[in-house]
Amino acid sequence: MPITGAQYEISAGEYRATITELGAGLRALTYAGRPLIASYPPDDLPPGAAGQLLTPWPNRVDHGRYTFGGSAYQLDLSEPELGNAIHGLTRWASWAPVQHEPDRLLLTHVLHGRPGYPFCLELDAQYQLGADGLRVTITAHNSGSRPAPYGIGSHPYLTGGARIDSYLLTVPATHWLPADDRGIPSGPVRDITGSPFDFRQARPLGGTRIDHALTGLVRDPDGKAWARVCTGHGELALWAGEGYGWLQVFTGDTLAEPDRRQAIAIEPMTCPPNSFVTGHDLITLDPGESAVHAWGLEFLDS
Repeated sequence: MPITGAQYEISAGEYRATITELGAGLRALTYAGRPLIASYPPDDLPPGAAGQLLTPWPNRVDHGRYTFGGSAYQLDLSEPELGNAIHGLTRWASWAPVQHEPDRLLLTHVLHGRPGYPFCLELDAQYQLGADGLRVTITAHNSGSRPAPYGIGSHPYLTGGARIDSYLLTVPATHWLPADDRGIPSGPVRDITGSPFDFRQARPLGGTRIDHALTGLVRDPDGKAWARVCTGHGELALWAGEGYGWLQVFTGDTLAEPDRRQAIAIEPMTCPPNSFVTGHDLITLDPGESAVHAWGLEFLDS
């Protein structure tokens, strides 16, 4: 068995996707045989969190310490070199299949309490392919006896098969969040106008280095915020549904070769980095309460 566990494949039309038992991660997504996301072999761990689900928090918690409901908690430091807890608690866990159809997969995982997070969540991750591409729906249900802090994110790296410098990028964000060299917010959100991170109008990425959370997302009438990456082969369009108020954009400059700047991560998140500490857009799930969030990705031929 590969170290990422069972490999679940789904397809519809020209789309194909592979999801792993490990973390319910999106290991591969193609259209007509062309990769749409950075993939990796099934017997490797996902490099740079590629395709992983990030819950019950996305991004970082400063020194892993936070206070919730009047009690103080200490999370394990899963990013020890920077002294942070990063990307939640479920990405290295086994997720069990509930339904597997040709175009749809539903995986589930029960996150039991542990030191630093003494709460209980039942989690479902549904991947579905159709004529309009991939739709990912995440449901969290608090099956415990106390309110639980919660956030969700996903970490796809979009690729067009060449270095990202040549990509045209569009991100419908009006504000950006400054961060220090540990990835922890260093101040309030700022107007994106005039900053290097203003991609409201499509423009070449060039040598721009980004690893920031963007917000103030402009949405279409259906409530979707669309980020677009135009490559030499077509357009990758990622949408974030309601509740995903943030997009973390990461140009991969800190990744090791050969992955450096070969794909761009556009990560839908319900909350920004360090929300367990700041409370910024943090969701509180009361016992018996559920939260549902959806995002998707489609390919438009050039």
